[in-house]
Amino acid sequence: MRPRKTILLVGVLVIWVLMTYLAFMRSVRGTDGSRPRPAFASNKLMLEKVQDFEQNLKSFADSRQNLYRDIINILRRTDKASSVPAQPIPAVPSQESPGLAVQEAEVPKERQAPPAEEEDEKGVLGVPAPLAPIPEAEDGRPEVERVLSKFQQRYLNNDPAFPVIPVVVFACNRISVNKCLDDLIRYRPSAEQFPIIVSQDCDDEATRNTILSYRDEVTLIQQPDQSDIPVPPKEKKYKGYYKISRHYGWALRAVFGQGFDSVILVEDDLSVAPDFYEYFLGTYPILKRDKSLWCVSAWNDNGKEGLIDTTAHDLLYRSDFFPGLGWMMTKDLWDELEPKWPKAFWDDWIRQPEQRKERACIRPELPRTRTFGKIGVSNGLFFDKHLKFIKLSEEFVSFTKTNLSYLVKSAYDDAFLKTVYQSPVVTLDELKRGMVMTREPIRIGYHTKEQYKRATKNLGLMDDFKLTQAIEFRNGLQSGVPRTAYRGVVSFFYNGQRVYLAPSANWKGYDLTWS
Repeated sequence: MRPRKTILLVGVLVIWVLMTYLAFMRSVRGTDGSRPRPAFASNKLMLEKVQDFEQNLKSFADSRQNLYRDIINILRRTDKASSVPAQPIPAVPSQESPGLAVQEAEVPKERQAPPAEEEDEKGVLGVPAPLAPIPEAEDGRPEVERVLSKFQQRYLNNDPAFPVIPVVVFACNRISVNKCLDDLIRYRPSAEQFPIIVSQDCDDEATRNTILSYRDEVTLIQQPDQSDIPVPPKEKKYKGYYKISRHYGWALRAVFGQGFDSVILVEDDLSVAPDFYEYFLGTYPILKRDKSLWCVSAWNDNGKEGLIDTTAHDLLYRSDFFPGLGWMMTKDLWDELEPKWPKAFWDDWIRQPEQRKERACIRPELPRTRTFGKIGVSNGLFFDKHLKFIKLSEEFVSFTKTNLSYLVKSAYDDAFLKTVYQSPVVTLDELKRGMVMTREPIRIGYHTKEQYKRATKNLGLMDDFKLTQAIEFRNGLQSGVPRTAYRGVVSFFYNGQRVYLAPSANWKGYDLTWS
């Protein structure tokens, strides 16, 4: 657009010079084309011509200013339209963990984002003016297919060692999505390998404008179904969770429909670590190879500073608990889950034994995501008590150059269980009172739900068994898996020492009645 602007401006100036010259020549010649008369014979006539020339020159200058202003306005409109990566889908009028400040439509009115004009006056947004929705593609395809069809590569240079992994950011009505996008763009090693696709629900104009302000750095798709969702009267207060599940199902169906092999899912209230992408690239081969795994998560539910080894940046675990909050899934898993995708509480549903099928996720010792969102459908549940203390890793680990084969089930189970059950046993009271005589890893045993909950309460661990009260109220389904647990064992730090909260060595599996 810059060369075109320059050419037009030069053209305007050339025309102005030419017209000025012609006007001047005309003013100094007689009306019959003869040479100018002597001054003593035509003083009065010359004065009249000079005045006429000045008037013509002023008129020309005014016309030139109007022409210049029109050209600039046209160029500005064209520049804005051409720089927007994706247009919003025409809307129809009308997460995840219990601590996540989910952001769907049930947010109280006084806490919703203010209108775009209001934010712009405060200098907060600095985004382009709202754009009119574009019509459906000429070939009749859904607009989301047209927008996403630009992503043709599945592997960089057709090399399976370099998969293209879209990052899908789920947004609704938080203009603070810019914090999440800033992190994702700042640390992204390759825009080609990690295209950022923001999927917006709620049809909130201020949030849409914030997303569009990133231009070609991100691609916007918009959930088109903004209709109300009928729910049973006793579940009316959970309607927001129904809308979230509808949004997730639609977005995953749209993105995986383009043939991608895997995607990374991020909520709009997450900050990410400097090695966020490196973490997923390093664990991707294991997720694909080991069928006992079904996700890789950047989250640690017990990732508070006093409960983790802050020097163990490269330490990863297997976990039977689905952490979410920045996680990678494969198309194979989506093909399995899509036909039965739930109407609500998708994250609780995915933790049920029928979906998990005894598969595990990879999770880090130091979280690679941290939530900054407090207000939403879940009303900031656990945020002040727990989530705001989660420590985000700040050191870059080259996971793609690290041998992570220890995470494969056949190698991990033997080594992990051997380490846990060869550790000396101490009581909770001995640990709390500082009576442990070794700095080596230790183990605290539990046999009942009450023993486990007493330990987690005293040690500051997350003590709730998923599922939430909401879904338990809805259908009574339960999973019985403690947060971060693998084969019942929860690993954490306490006063600078590794501790394993573990069931007996002959553990037979999770007890669903413990939820």
